[in-house]
Amino acid sequence: MKITKRLKTLLPALMASAVLSLGFAQTATASKWDAKMTPDEVEATLDQKFAEGKYSPKGADSCLMCHRKSEKVMDLFKGVHGAVDSSKSPMAGLQCEACHGPMGKHNRGGNEPMIAFGPDSTLAPELQNSVCMSCHKDDKRMDWNGGHHDNADVACASCHSVHTAKDPVLSKNTEMEVCTSCHTQQKADMNKRSSHPMKWAQMVCSDCHNPHGTMSDADLVKPSVNETCYSCHAEKRGPKLWEHAPVTEDCVTCHNPHGSVNEGMLKTRAPQLCQQCHSSAHSGQALFGNTEQGSSVGGNAMTGGRSCLNCHNQIHGSNHPSGKLLQR
Repeated sequence: MKITKRLKTLLPALMASAVLSLGFAQTATASKWDAKMTPDEVEATLDQKFAEGKYSPKGADSCLMCHRKSEKVMDLFKGVHGAVDSSKSPMAGLQCEACHGPMGKHNRGGNEPMIAFGPDSTLAPELQNSVCMSCHKDDKRMDWNGGHHDNADVACASCHSVHTAKDPVLSKNTEMEVCTSCHTQQKADMNKRSSHPMKWAQMVCSDCHNPHGTMSDADLVKPSVNETCYSCHAEKRGPKLWEHAPVTEDCVTCHNPHGSVNEGMLKTRAPQLCQQCHSSAHSGQALFGNTEQGSSVGGNAMTGGRSCLNCHNQIHGSNHPSGKLLQR
């Protein structure tokens, strides 16, 4: 589309370098022009405005004549995007119009469209994001196109806030709250009895995932699930003399990394978890069978204590010469 091409060509040339933090404040209500124009008409008008290139000679001063009464607008100057003394800020270039587009005749009643961000914007997320990505180009965002959030039509402004002193998603104390506003299943898992310490902000989602996309499954920061887990759980890394196949293949075969009601974030308690693969283990031996006919709980080696792990306690692999059965 025309606007996408113009945003990608005009904005980088007009701004000195990438701004340090992402996002745009979400609008509280729909814009005035939304009641009069369709999304296609808004986009066509913006295309025309970019072609004409009628920027205000007074920059932000023209915008603040009307918008200075909005506390949310003025909060821009508390953050890096509104830093008047930074060469990396939009304020060093076209100021407000660096992100919202050329003013044109917008100041004559506010009915002419500007680039708006957030859930109430009539612009498609792809077009909104093209503004952000025109400056924020680095190796952390090189896989945005085709990533999970891009494919889901998530706008940068859905997660990030510019008109604020501190973007909530960039703080470890509030990042999980932003992410779980959409990822509700993961939020439920994180509050189960066995989980990573995310509720206390000792870990955050971005420790394992890159929300801007990667070449890995689930946008993991490492090439694989296991490599991501080994970043913290280095003691589980091989090679081992005696290896356990599901461990070397994929940690999530047995564990739910977001949390579980079972100890060790296991998807299912032993022996049921083990029997998903070892379906006939010890089935003919009375010691491991239900010798008490269900009269007591945990009355045999298969259900008492740690179940299978009573004996096979080196379940992640063994380096002992006699550890073929992962017992030592």
